[in-house]
Amino acid sequence: MGEVDRQAARAADAADDATDSRGFVLAARAGYVAAGLLHLMIGVIALRVARGGSGSADQSGAVAALAGSPGGTVLLWVCFLGCAALAVFLFSEIFFGATQRSDRERLKHRVEMGGKAVVYGAIGFVFGTYALGGTSDSSESTQSISARLMAHPAGMVLLIAVGAGLVVAGVFLVHRGLTRSFEENLTSLPPGTAGAAVVWLGVVGYAAKGVALGVLGVLFVVATIQHDPEEATGLDGALKSLQEQPFGTWILGAVALGLICYGVFMVVRSRYQRM
Repeated sequence: MGEVDRQAARAADAADDATDSRGFVLAARAGYVAAGLLHLMIGVIALRVARGGSGSADQSGAVAALAGSPGGTVLLWVCFLGCAALAVFLFSEIFFGATQRSDRERLKHRVEMGGKAVVYGAIGFVFGTYALGGTSDSSESTQSISARLMAHPAGMVLLIAVGAGLVVAGVFLVHRGLTRSFEENLTSLPPGTAGAAVVWLGVVGYAAKGVALGVLGVLFVVATIQHDPEEATGLDGALKSLQEQPFGTWILGAVALGLICYGVFMVVRSRYQRM
């Protein structure tokens, strides 16, 4: 091994030790709390809409609501740092995780960790934007990007692929919830009623989030086929579209309660997640 290889190995070991340190892991766990608060607020806003109120039941609406709460700015910074730490932790798993697995399992693990790192990085970006005093509109941004992509054949194919991917992800999350496979990532759940409550929150929460993503994916596909970017309104539009269905108010209310359950589950998950 040459000097360059030895230096690279030392750097890799140092990075691995840093991401495995107790302080960094605690910061990464805070990322799950941040994601939980985000979903909790989306669920609360969606429930308000189901009861005849108003609001944007998406990331921007939820973060704006948190920003307006007492100590909101401090909370946003904590959520930003937690999501950033979790994104870095998950990204490090691409290189340092699953080293003892087969090539196929290693590839699957890396793709999964990379995807999650992007998701939590994006959530952290929204928190950071509001913490710095900025704002965003998830629905408007989605419509704008969709309109630009629909102007090109390749962009339409991409949008349909994104919509189909969201539907598949939604089905996966529903399956993950109903089969309770998420439990494999949890460790040392409390015994008795408390542990059963955590599992129940996960079952309901995963199923509700899966339904929301599935509807969002369908709207993307329909909007692209109809060449109507205004139909691609993001999560807020997907949830509100549920109201247009038979018994829509009850359906939206049920999904909203499920998202609240998912938010609470994510907060609890920060304590029991296998890191």
